[in-house]
Amino acid sequence: MKLSPAQLNRHLQGDLAPVYVVSGDEPLLCQEACDAIRGAARARGFGERQVFNADASFDWGQLHEAGASLSLFAEQRLLELRIPSGKPGDKGAAALLEYLARPPEDTLLLVSLPKLDGSTQKTKWAKALIDGPGSQFLQIWPVEAAQLPQWVRQRLAQAGLVATPDAVELIAARVEGNLLAAAQEIEKLKLLARDNQVDGDTVQASVADSARFDVFGLIDAALNGEAAHTLRILEGLRGEGVEPPVILWALARELRLLGGLAQQFAQGTPLDKAFAAARPPVWDKRRPLLSRALQRHPASRWNALLRDAQHIDAQIKGQAPGTPWTGLARLCLLLSGQRLTLPAEG
Repeated sequence: MKLSPAQLNRHLQGDLAPVYVVSGDEPLLCQEACDAIRGAARARGFGERQVFNADASFDWGQLHEAGASLSLFAEQRLLELRIPSGKPGDKGAAALLEYLARPPEDTLLLVSLPKLDGSTQKTKWAKALIDGPGSQFLQIWPVEAAQLPQWVRQRLAQAGLVATPDAVELIAARVEGNLLAAAQEIEKLKLLARDNQVDGDTVQASVADSARFDVFGLIDAALNGEAAHTLRILEGLRGEGVEPPVILWALARELRLLGGLAQQFAQGTPLDKAFAAARPPVWDKRRPLLSRALQRHPASRWNALLRDAQHIDAQIKGQAPGTPWTGLARLCLLLSGQRLTLPAEG
């Protein structure tokens, strides 16, 4: 049966099901759902725990043996089955169907899966996990960009913090697509906030303290037209072991935003209105920075820079010639307003 994440805590206050399935691609929310299930199991006396990672070499006979054997240390036990690929194969499908047909007594099975695509959901083993009488299936959906500020606001409140709107917008802008980073940032703010009050300056201080060079400082320097400073930050990030995909993700996200804003402005939409309509909306303190950047290039140029970012992505994956770090340096210089005559690598 399907169980929504919002229903999980109330459900765990009653009798536990023999099988729980957590499926999704958002690590923090999946982790917290699994933690809640583990905690409920411990509270009910499930004192023994076995974890199985079902990779390509996994022996599915272990699941059968674990279900059939007696617990060595406790009357009740928790079995965790992690299937990172989301595809157990023929042997795994057969083993799951066999287990689900006769779940052993005094045993709770917790299955972790990525998001299942439509064709996978139609397989017998997936249907048994999703709709089986003894199974509770939790589909964890990512937090959309438009919902992220509200999610951040709720997490701050849960941490006992009261945040100003610009603080919420700043956190949302800096951690978009990474809820784990957002949760870690909020934990830091609990230590920095005075009287549990959080404003934009507090968030800025927290981020600045997190690293000598940070990706978002790189973006701000480039948007501000500080070419030399941008390159120094890029070299600092490289020296500190930050991987190219992390930097490219931030640059590409900013280029997509700028391309959309430039397109709207070219069509006659005032920038303030375009900023407010962006998802998430552009917070007030960043608007002058983006306005300066938008003055440098027309909409077509922003799209060309985004194609450069796609080329760097191909370099990172080994699908295009050239080095990603050279491509990132070139892209940062172009973003900061430098006019380069050399073509892109490859």
